[in-house]
Amino acid sequence: MTSDVSVETFSARRTDVTGERVYRHDVIARATHWLWALAILVLVMSGLQIFNAAPYLDASDKSNPARRVLAFDARQVDGRPVGTTTVFGHTFNTTHLLGYTDDGMGAEDGRAFPGWATLPGPQDLADGRRWHLFFAWAMFIAWATYLISARLRGKLRELVMRRADFAKLLPMQLYYLRLRKEPPPHGTYNPLQKLTYNVVLFVMFPLIIITGLALSPGVDSAVPWLTPLLGGRQFARTWHFTLMALLIGYFATHLVLVLSTGFWNNMRSMITGWFVLGEHDGVGP
Repeated sequence: MTSDVSVETFSARRTDVTGERVYRHDVIARATHWLWALAILVLVMSGLQIFNAAPYLDASDKSNPARRVLAFDARQVDGRPVGTTTVFGHTFNTTHLLGYTDDGMGAEDGRAFPGWATLPGPQDLADGRRWHLFFAWAMFIAWATYLISARLRGKLRELVMRRADFAKLLPMQLYYLRLRKEPPPHGTYNPLQKLTYNVVLFVMFPLIIITGLALSPGVDSAVPWLTPLLGGRQFARTWHFTLMALLIGYFATHLVLVLSTGFWNNMRSMITGWFVLGEHDGVGP
């Protein structure tokens, strides 16, 4: 209760510091943020390259067309190549985008994802795996470094959800939807930001690392119980791909919010660390 009162009192004085420059992101937070951004981009592109070698997902322990949830294919229809995408048994024509698309060498061929979206562009499973493994380590190092640094500097408490934050989730959403004039009192991060960051940092990142490890033959040999725990290799692929799609959705939403809440101010804070406070911005937990 005392904590909530202090936040309310502090937030009531927000108009006194509007326009003030605060040092919001230290050098480690900024460095890991940009390393994350690069690592996620490369991991997605190299992951799509790897996926092209087996362009389907099955809800099964082993490859099983009867339990296929997603598949890309190319076929001949009336003498013309047609690319298709099948989701839960429903097939769609996705020629020139998915299934039959850019081969990365100036032509088109049967492949799940186009060359411009994969790394490398032309089909090359071995190089795709090398890129993926290297930047998987980069993402892990960035994730671990950020959490350890934030914990040592006492900044992690600003990010972790508290019991009082849950009651503020709906008012914060109403504020974003322009159905409420002011957000609920909050610190550096508002309750929706906290919830999102908590899910990404403490749930999605660990799970995407674990499901990725389950797909490694070396890890499967050293820890034979991990892959069966996830439902088998094909199920692990499905979890890994789903988590990747959710992570892409998170970053897309993140970019929209960056653009809509002051692009230059947000970018400056992630480059220099300095952030100019707005009327409803918080500066502490």
